[in-house]
Amino acid sequence: MSATVQAETFDCRVAFADELIALAREDERIVAVCNDSVGSSNLTGFAREFPDRMINVGIAEQDMVGVGSGLALSGYVPFVCAAAPFLTGRALEQIKADVAYSQSPVVLCGMSPGMAYGELGPTHHSIEDLSWLRAIAGLGIVVPADPAETRQAVRWAAGAATPVFLRVGRFKVPAIGSEFRFGEASVLRPGSDVTVVATGSMVSRALDAAAAAAEQGLSVRVLNMSTVAPLDEQAIRKAVRETRAIVTAEEATTTGGLGAAVAAVVVASPSPVPMRMLGVHREFAPTGSTAFLLEHFGLTAADICRAAVELVGSHA
Repeated sequence: MSATVQAETFDCRVAFADELIALAREDERIVAVCNDSVGSSNLTGFAREFPDRMINVGIAEQDMVGVGSGLALSGYVPFVCAAAPFLTGRALEQIKADVAYSQSPVVLCGMSPGMAYGELGPTHHSIEDLSWLRAIAGLGIVVPADPAETRQAVRWAAGAATPVFLRVGRFKVPAIGSEFRFGEASVLRPGSDVTVVATGSMVSRALDAAAAAAEQGLSVRVLNMSTVAPLDEQAIRKAVRETRAIVTAEEATTTGGLGAAVAAVVVASPSPVPMRMLGVHREFAPTGSTAFLLEHFGLTAADICRAAVELVGSHA
């Protein structure tokens, strides 16, 4: 399936909030739990319409996850929302023990992940979340690429009855028309030379990169890996068989993130292909706007295109 990137961009938190309100109108079991982050989690409308189903525990992330687990085990459908660095960093033990190990069907919503809080610096960047959450068994990890996919992922999570981390982007992205299916990658553009595996905010940039590469005679396949765990290994193995190289792109550290997950599949293939991982390479991101930081770490469409061209050229 091909996809056309639109010029207009959107904040996926808006789609998240709209879908959560729509679901809450349909199902009285749906509740929201947050850590004094009603505004930044874009839950103001939810709190106004459902004040008795909006639970604000204050700045107490460990308690927040524990409360969410208790609600889930009591028959509710809790969406536990907080800025991604604080939800995943401060409450990692509770995510591991109270949610994943206990198999509590909690929807953990990491808001404004990656480098969305750019000017607030490394304390507010959430670039490690994919890495440490991937190490936890029994936890799904979903990273929607645009507003429509965000809506679909929210609706899926509400009915999945399984622990899941939903990474809800703040940095505005264009609509790409991808359809969400848990555990399945979407082929947004066919290609036979290089496969770019991207997730979240990088997907639209991967599409732009593929279009630019086509002008240089390079056929680039674009995979939207909206489910980081469990990874769609079949799609990766297919890319290894059918294309000559693989590039991964993520707004996260490559140490244990999407790139590492893909690499583990590639090296286990009968005939591995060359690979390059784009992201933050085990360092703290500096302070600056999100756009500046993405450029700083080589995560623009031009950078992705360059990586694909160079990778194929160096292994011609």
